[in-house]
Formats: sequence, C-alpha cells, structure tokens
Amino acid sequence: MVTRILSGKSIRGLLIYNEHKVASGNAELILANRFGAEITDLELRDKLSRFEQLTMLNGRAKTNAIHVILNFDREDRLSKETLQRIAVDYMERLGFGEQPFLVYIHHDASHPHIHIVTTNIQDDGNRISIHNIGRDKDEKIRAAMQQEYGLVKAESKTKDPLIKGIEVGPAAYGKMPTRQSIYNIVTAVMREYKFTSLAEYNAVLREFNVIADRGNADSRMFERRGLIYAVLDGIGKRVGVPIKASSLAGKPVLSKVEEKCRSNVIKKKEHIGSLKDIIDKRFDLGQALSKQAFVAALRNQNVGVIFRHSDAGQVYGITYVDHNSRCVFNGSDLGKAYSAKGVLERIDKADLSESKQSNDQKDKLVRSRWSSEPAQDLAQSDYDKGLLGTLLQRPDFDPVSGLVSRRKKKKKKGSVQENDLGNQIR
Repeated sequence: MVTRILSGKSIRGLLIYNEHKVASGNAELILANRFGAEITDLELRDKLSRFEQLTMLNGRAKTNAIHVILNFDREDRLSKETLQRIAVDYMERLGFGEQPFLVYIHHDASHPHIHIVTTNIQDDGNRISIHNIGRDKDEKIRAAMQQEYGLVKAESKTKDPLIKGIEVGPAAYGKMPTRQSIYNIVTAVMREYKFTSLAEYNAVLREFNVIADRGNADSRMFERRGLIYAVLDGIGKRVGVPIKASSLAGKPVLSKVEEKCRSNVIKKKEHIGSLKDIIDKRFDLGQALSKQAFVAALRNQNVGVIFRHSDAGQVYGITYVDHNSRCVFNGSDLGKAYSAKGVLERIDKADLSESKQSNDQKDKLVRSRWSSEPAQDLAQSDYDKGLLGTLLQRPDFDPVSGLVSRRKKKKKKGSVQENDLGNQIR
C-alpha cells in the first residue's frame, strides 16, 4: 500500500475534482462519514455545505482541505466493503475518525485506489495539526495495516512498481470542461513531477496537451508576473479559452511554480543515471536511427523526447521527460553525449555503421556466390528458373568491346577451326 496526504485551502476544488470523476464514470462515492444521510441522498451542495460549516469556524487556518489517497497493488483483490473498512480504519488511526469525510474509489488506473476528502477543522473551530503527519503517524499506520489486511507491501515493489502516482490523461478539447481538464493535469504535474524551470514545467504539461504561458516579454501580464494555462490540440496549437492560474483551485501561479522549481534541484540528481542507461541501451543496439526513430524508441521506454528548434528550423536543444522517475532534464544536464548535438552525432554514427555493415554483407554475399559455384552451373540453374535466370546469367560478351569472347586454338591438320562459346548457354 502506498499512501499520500495532501493539504490545501480549497475544499470546494478538492470536492469538485472527485465529483467530476464520478460524473464522467471514472469514480464512485462509496462512503460518507458523519454526513447524517445515505450517500444516494447527498447532492453536491449538501457535501460542500457540510465541509464549509466547519471551515468557516476557523478563518485563520491556512490549511483546511485534506486529500488522502490510498493506493493498492494490482495483486490486492479488494472488494468495495473491504475498501470501506480500510478507509474508516485508516482515518481513525490518523486522528480523523470524528471528522466528516467522503471516500471515492477511482476506476481510471490499473491498480485499485481510493481518494478521501475531509477537513482538519473540528466542531469547536480548532484544527487538527498535520505537521509531519506522514512521518509521525502515516508510516506506522501503513505498516500495521499492510500486515493486518494482508496487503502487498510497498517496500517489496520498489524495483518493479505497479502503483502509479499519476492518473490523468492528455487534455482533449471538447470532451470535458477546459477548466477541469487543466486543473486535473496541473495539479498532478505540480504534485508528481520534478522540474527546475518554467520551460521544463511546460515540457511535462505539453505531454498532457496543456501549456503555461506568461505572455510576450513586453506584455502587461509578463510585467506583472501573470500566468495562464491553455489546452493544446494534437499539433500543439492552442484551442479554447485560456484559464488564469489564480482562478484555479490551489492557485498554481508563477510564484508557486518557481518555488517548486527551487525545491526540485537536488531531488532530480539521483535519477540521472537511470535515464542515461535507457538512452545508452538504445544506441548500443547498433541499428540505424533517425530522429523520429530515436524519439519513438524512448517513448516505448516511457520517456518523452523534445527536440527544440530555432525559427530557422535548426535543432539547438533537447529535453527529456522521464515518466518513470517523474523528472525533466535538459540534455546538457546529463552530459555532452546526451545533448542535442551529441545525440544527433550518435544518430549519424549509427546510420553510418548500419549502412557500412549492410554494404559489407551485400559484397560478401556476391563474392561468395560467384566464387563458390561454377559459372556454367549457376547460369544453367538460374536459367531453369525462368526470367530471373535470364536476368542473373553471366554475359557472353565483353561489356567493353561488345565482341564475343574467343579463345584461340592451335590448328590441327585436317580439322576446321571453330569458335569456342563455352560460356554461351545453348
């Protein structure tokens, strides 16, 4: 079991995120704790009102929305009733048993997982402290529950993880509300991925058909450090109305993105080696490559590759989005051999090596064929095959002089000299 506890200031945004999953058929509400009604009788306004009654009791609290995610391994066979018991048990041990909370099971990933929505503001207006809650409480709770419920231990799956941390797919304009699509993707990327610049942040967002834009350098928005998000179509063009970062739940504005960038500088370094291994293994195959083939090969290894081009069409950079480690790297971060120039040189060498090997094999085959079989037998054998034999048979004439080759014989007394057409097929 893998657990994640997130906090924020928008209980409304958190609730709407899960309710939208339900409306789209990708989630189901399976439990409502301390709501005083059956879940079938609860509407969105009832759920929101219950939480807001508490959050309004403490306007000073910087955090009042709690999002708990419990992920289970594919090998865990858990019924809805078992997931309900696990959710209640976990929240009681965490200290939220007396709080109202909603439990949703999501169906949009290959492993079972539930999302729990609650608040840390109590009936008396005091808040439940969540400082270091993961280190102080969650680790012990998770270890105990894995044992009691017979769950696959997260520690045993580190080399072959089956539990994914991100569940969103690319935005598709017109298939779901633009604001919701952007919110889902931006929230997941900010939470899961390690990037160290706005350009790297955008490299990940583009993988999900979203872009974050500051506007032109001379624009008022740029001057005021504004940020908007927009959906992209299949060829990378903006579609629909852009959304202000400040209007999204969680407010993923420029200052928050920059703060995230600073915290990721050290976190990325430990994952450099694994990405270099993936790239090196592709070149070690010794097969001909093109840019497109290189990109496709790494995509099969769950790594996105973006070649950056100038206005004139020249390649001047390369960015890797490693979805395995959730890290973004510029080629220069990995070393010269992994920069745009280094990769293109390695591609050229692979092409030349493959081409030379192919030509050498062809030459060897031709030499072997002509040297290992008598000319007459080869020609006759091929001739028997029809037109192919005609095309393959050796010529009876000298291609330079165009004359039939002759072999002189000594004259014998009483004999008539004859032309020797020993190589001619009769």
